[in-house]
Amino acid sequence: MTLEPGREAFFPNLNRGEYRVTSDASLAYNCLAWALGDTANWWSPSPEHYWPAEIPRQHALESFRALFEAVGYAECRASDPSLETEKIAIFVDREGFPTHVARQLENGRWTSKLGGWQDIEHQDLRALAGSASLYGEVALIMQRSRS
Repeated sequence: MTLEPGREAFFPNLNRGEYRVTSDASLAYNCLAWALGDTANWWSPSPEHYWPAEIPRQHALESFRALFEAVGYAECRASDPSLETEKIAIFVDREGFPTHVARQLENGRWTSKLGGWQDIEHQDLRALAGSASLYGEVALIMQRSRS
């Protein structure tokens, strides 16, 4: 199963066969929620969405960093898979605003919820990145212990 027609154009580096769709489209949750394991809420610092009270409600990389630090993540340099840790990657646009969060699976592949579209599993973290991509570039990788 592939993305709905026309949607691959938003991610020019997402080659056919390099990903697989793992869910139907849903407006119940977004990529940030998916990375945190929540499929019941749409997480965003926007006033109308779910956001923890203790984290600054700003659409900024530092707020996203603080959110993940609050649940045990710390910055790391490598996106290589590790059996001991789970990793997330935060993407930003040209202005530095967070646009997407992907989570690494135990098998080393990445899982992404594409806004209100489907969830996908993709081999290459940067398959969703690039100057022509809807999500921009990976700005921050974080990890926490799997235990």
